[in-house]
Amino acid sequence: MSLVLFLDFDGVLHPLHCHESRHFSNLELFEQSVRSINDLQIVVSSTWRLSRSLEQLRERFSQDVAKRIVGCCPPFRSLSDVPPSLVGYEREAECRAWLRANAAPWTLWLAVDDSPWLFRPFSKNLLVLNKRTGLDAAACVELRRRLNGVSP
Repeated sequence: MSLVLFLDFDGVLHPLHCHESRHFSNLELFEQSVRSINDLQIVVSSTWRLSRSLEQLRERFSQDVAKRIVGCCPPFRSLSDVPPSLVGYEREAECRAWLRANAAPWTLWLAVDDSPWLFRPFSKNLLVLNKRTGLDAAACVELRRRLNGVSP
């Protein structure tokens, strides 16, 4: 059984609203955190997916991690069957739509994001990061703990 990680970029792989020169400044930490997780698939949930192709997004990552990036979430505006319980939670609706279209409904998943209001409150499938730092060393420890905790 595989595990799906929904990945935001801004506020995760680099601080939110940082200068372009700092984009992906946390990428190495992220890659180190996910490399040892077997059967991990990564799906881009970041708004970067709206203006770049999947191949352009993969180019930001090391080759071994890029191979694990299997797709992007559909944009909320394109969804036609959003359950009423997810109408106010766009990112979670996008993640769940990707799961319905690409995986079994019981697939284990985790979203890493700095915008908790885009997910239902108290979601056990969400790791919320500090948007000012993104994925720092302490967040990496928690990410690995959560990934290992949900891995089969």
